[in-house]
Amino acid sequence: MERISGDSFVDLSQEDFAQQRNAARDSLLLRALMRHAGLSEPVQVRVRNLSAGGLMAEYAEPLNIGAKVEIDVRGIGWVQGSVAWATDGRIGVAFDNEIDPKAARKPVGGGTHTPVYVKPPLRNS
Repeated sequence: MERISGDSFVDLSQEDFAQQRNAARDSLLLRALMRHAGLSEPVQVRVRNLSAGGLMAEYAEPLNIGAKVEIDVRGIGWVQGSVAWATDGRIGVAFDNEIDPKAARKPVGGGTHTPVYVKPPLRNS
């Protein structure tokens, strides 16, 4: 008997799911803002890894699995998702819609030249 499912994850084995989950995860360290229903103002978190489908961030406060969050990722903007797991000061967030994680690594400045304070001083010999 053939099984038909509208959910692509139902037909994956545990090994397939793990490979898909780990396939395109980027390790990085960047600051982001996060907000959720329990906060009056966004708080800063440190994003440790990022993929098209989610991220891992450092966040010391307890959050329930399934809690809705929004995270302002540099180069991307506010992204909505849900807490997939939470442990030891870290949370995993599954995004509602996929993103392009490479956009977070793009330079944020749009300058056309190197600022003076970055240039090494010239020495007269």
